[in-house]
Amino acid sequence: MSGETDLNALLATLSARLVEGTYVFVTLPEGRLPAGLSPRMAFREAEGTTLICLQSEAEAHGLSWEFPCRMITLDVHSSLEAVGFIARIATELARHGMGVNPVSGFFHDHLFVPEGREAEAMEILARIAEEAG
Repeated sequence: MSGETDLNALLATLSARLVEGTYVFVTLPEGRLPAGLSPRMAFREAEGTTLICLQSEAEAHGLSWEFPCRMITLDVHSSLEAVGFIARIATELARHGMGVNPVSGFFHDHLFVPEGREAEAMEILARIAEEAG
């Protein structure tokens, strides 16, 4: 398995990057992805397909959306088998009254935090890395 599994190493080398744009969550019936829509993430659930896409794209396609948020990419290659990494981050954000929707990709983890709280989230992430280093 590629990627780092050691929690201390992950936290000590953690850096975060705020991605441009406001993202939203959309749900569509299975197989109804509009042509030209480029979601950042798609996940099939029994009730429909959840998409994370730019708010501007959702609105351009006339889609209903929820949870305007900002995307933060964690620039550390965590293993898909790493234990406690996202839990540590989510716990610290929760201590500050902030919900987070994490998504793990093959190479990086991505956090979707409420729009307007992205600067605070970035400060919290920097503090986590500083304390671990």
